[in-house]
Amino acid sequence: MAKLDGEKLLARLPKPRGRIEANAPLADLTWFRVGGPAEVLFTPADEDDLASMLKATPAEVPVYVIGVGSNLLVRDGGVPGMVIRLGKGFAETTLEPGHRIRTGTAVPDVRVARFALDHSIGELTFLRGIPGTIGGALRMNGGAYGRETKDVLIEARAVDRRGSLHVLSNADMQYTYRHCGAPEDFIFTQALLQGAAGDKDEIARAMNEVTERREATQPIKSRTGGSTFKNPPGHKSWQLIDQAGLRGFAIGPAKVSELHCNFLINEGGATAAQIEELGETIRQRVKTTSGIELDWEIKRIGIPAEGA
Repeated sequence: MAKLDGEKLLARLPKPRGRIEANAPLADLTWFRVGGPAEVLFTPADEDDLASMLKATPAEVPVYVIGVGSNLLVRDGGVPGMVIRLGKGFAETTLEPGHRIRTGTAVPDVRVARFALDHSIGELTFLRGIPGTIGGALRMNGGAYGRETKDVLIEARAVDRRGSLHVLSNADMQYTYRHCGAPEDFIFTQALLQGAAGDKDEIARAMNEVTERREATQPIKSRTGGSTFKNPPGHKSWQLIDQAGLRGFAIGPAKVSELHCNFLINEGGATAAQIEELGETIRQRVKTTSGIELDWEIKRIGIPAEGA
């Protein structure tokens, strides 16, 4: 397997206004705290900088986008090509007429929920329960506690692999459960969300309930990637995993959470390979015991370590 050569790739790329780095470590940018480097890591200054870089990047160079790394497993060999991480240039949140919120996609979901609370806007409390950014919520139709991104999205802005800008309506996103039908090469930059007039005290109570529920039922203080598998129609993944006898099951320091079976935990020193092997072992065991095949919700990118 070819070794990553970030300096060589960097020489083929234009100099952006944002930050660009060869052979950049990614492990500390993910909640699992595992994985190899990005061949090149690009943090664009703004939407124009992103579009210019994409337009100038050779078509054969793979491009990946990461947010806060909450729902991501980076394999140990690193990520070939260019990894894009949206930062400050995509982190503005503003209020618009009609109880609407326009937000950059680098903004954490919880921050949008708090912004809505500050402006007495309801219907967006569920965002408090999604451990990621607005960009990830757009791409995965992120949801929690009975509501999904599709329920509140008016439109999204995106830049495609050729650097062209697109504005997509809710219908254009072709949402289904934890899935977005927009082209895979679209990088979302902004979202317009629809809220409703609400009572600030009631919204605050609802947010506190979400927070307390998460803390009581999910290992949110551990090195985890959030929900590992999508819920199959008519079933809950955690119940299928529990019924397969896998609560607390481990491969080295990679372990199934005893608090919530659909969460995998890095107890310290786990490799991405061990976490992925644990996930695949769960899928095989659940298929054997229930006949149901679990689909990964966590996004896995990159290549295995050499010799793995």
